[in-house]
Amino acid sequence: MKAAVYYENGPPSVLRYEDVPDPQCHPKGVVIRVEVVSIEGGDTLSRLGGPLADRPHVVGYQAAGEIIEVGAEVTHLRVGQKVTTVNAWGSHAERRAVPARNAWPLPAGMDIKHAAAIPVPFGTADDCLFEHGRLQPGGKVLVQGGGGAVGLAAIQLAKRAGATVIATASSDDKLARLARFGLDHGINYKTQDLVKEVRQLTNNKGVDVVVDPVGTTIRQSVACLAYRGRVALVGRAGREPISLDPTVLMGGNQAVIGVFLGAEIMTDRAHDMIQRHIDDVAAGKLEVVIDSEYPLKDAALAHAHIEGRGAFGRVLLIP
Repeated sequence: MKAAVYYENGPPSVLRYEDVPDPQCHPKGVVIRVEVVSIEGGDTLSRLGGPLADRPHVVGYQAAGEIIEVGAEVTHLRVGQKVTTVNAWGSHAERRAVPARNAWPLPAGMDIKHAAAIPVPFGTADDCLFEHGRLQPGGKVLVQGGGGAVGLAAIQLAKRAGATVIATASSDDKLARLARFGLDHGINYKTQDLVKEVRQLTNNKGVDVVVDPVGTTIRQSVACLAYRGRVALVGRAGREPISLDPTVLMGGNQAVIGVFLGAEIMTDRAHDMIQRHIDDVAAGKLEVVIDSEYPLKDAALAHAHIEGRGAFGRVLLIP
């Protein structure tokens, strides 16, 4: 099969389009013919500096396609079924093997491009807001990086839960585009003072939950918190070292929670929660935003586009 691979960590240019062996099916797993790859922020970070499970290494969390092989111990999935999948690596290829638990069946007629981009962003946003952020109806939420996939998911889920939603973006154009997803107030972090704006919008009380996939914004996120507020730190898109004096949290009984969906993705709770989001997207109750599509052979260009911070929504690869 063809795959986008690399032999050492580095910039997007390390990616090569090569022939590699087909993956083997585990007795408790499935193999799919990949139709769509959704590039995650973690994919670009892994390529830049993450461990290589093998060489050449096929990076990537998320992909959707058709099951072509089912392990001997798998009874709830079948050959020919359309699924969206998650695994620690292996998405940037024409075929991938995953544990059957990490394959979610798609409702009939669902757009497979949308399905490919659901589990990690929507599952992560849900965990940030509810499982770890403890958001309650009527609460106030700040979403850092609202134009990213996690940000777009978080805005929709928070608004649906009855929250007031504030989000940041790098341009007024992006903020305008976020309005239809439930954004109440937008802040251009390049031209406005984030903490000052949040304090004004909340009558100086602050927000109850911050969803922060950027990392380098952690001090600002904490400064925006209300009493007993919580920052769900879920990423390092800013790529720079993160530092915070934890004593600043003490006066407000506040917390910073590190969130990693992968640690619990195989639990019943997380699995069922992701399936609900898949069903809601299929029913038109939630929306997946696609920024752009690239052929798999142009994975380096797709990664570079993401790192250029111009994407609004998910960037896809098509084998």
